[in-house]
Amino acid sequence: MDIEILLFLQEFRSGPGKILADFLLKMTFLSEVSSVLVILAVVYWCVDKNFGTYLLMGWSGNRLVNGFLKVTACVYRPWVRDARILPYGDSMKTATGYSFPSGHTMNAASVYGGPALRKELPKALRITLASMVVLVAFSRNYLGVHAPQDVLVGAVAGLSVMWAAGKMMSYLEKEPGKEVLLLVLGLCLAAAIAVYAYVKPYPIDYNEAGELIVDGAEMANDTFKGIGWCSAFLIGWFLEKRYVGFTTKLSMEQRISRMVCGLLGYYAGSLILVPLIKAMITGPVGTVISCFLQVFYISFLFPLMMKRLESRKEKD
Repeated sequence: MDIEILLFLQEFRSGPGKILADFLLKMTFLSEVSSVLVILAVVYWCVDKNFGTYLLMGWSGNRLVNGFLKVTACVYRPWVRDARILPYGDSMKTATGYSFPSGHTMNAASVYGGPALRKELPKALRITLASMVVLVAFSRNYLGVHAPQDVLVGAVAGLSVMWAAGKMMSYLEKEPGKEVLLLVLGLCLAAAIAVYAYVKPYPIDYNEAGELIVDGAEMANDTFKGIGWCSAFLIGWFLEKRYVGFTTKLSMEQRISRMVCGLLGYYAGSLILVPLIKAMITGPVGTVISCFLQVFYISFLFPLMMKRLESRKEKD
């Protein structure tokens, strides 16, 4: 049934629905990790620190949950299950790992759905953000890279994690001493999932030519990415809270300055340092380290640098 739905969408996309394809390709881009991390960083550094912490906490938790579910279900991508499925354009390039649940949908549920759950935001804004989650989820079906159940479970799981993150933030405001407990439990969970993903057996299926259809170890790479990102957030968040304590109560000029400097450093690290680490350290370890550095820069390193620079300027 799910394949039939994708074939119907594919036929429509090849005809009158072609006009929607490029638009939905842009919507799916807004939920890619490269886009999401920039949005989260800007909110955390320049807009509202507490709200940015909530988004980062929920997103990193979602990446951990997504990675665990993917290597547990081990569901093949639609075009692997049925050769009639032909994904649109270059959408296959970012369709990594197993298919269930949709990582893009869980990203959208984090960065757009998370704010939509907050009742203190204007209703019109919440409706707009919720619509973006729906559009991203639908785009994954329309482009032929996910089955309907992938995005449905992704949306439900993603919003559930964001709800839990909101409750956790409220709890920690009342019980600040429990931050260590969250740090320890989170890191233990990440370590347990890492071991699970590394040692568990994966499906081994071959095509008629005797070639392995899907390499389980390669598919598990998404899980190790999530482990690196989540661990980096937990450690960076804890260290920042204990030893930095930056604020987002700034002038517009300071906000813009932070954003420009922070993103320049982020892109330098992502485009130069991360590929270098992956080239030097292969396998899951290299993946965890490179992804760890991306989010650790956002959650701790850049806040530490700008806190020291801004303190020096105040003294001068």
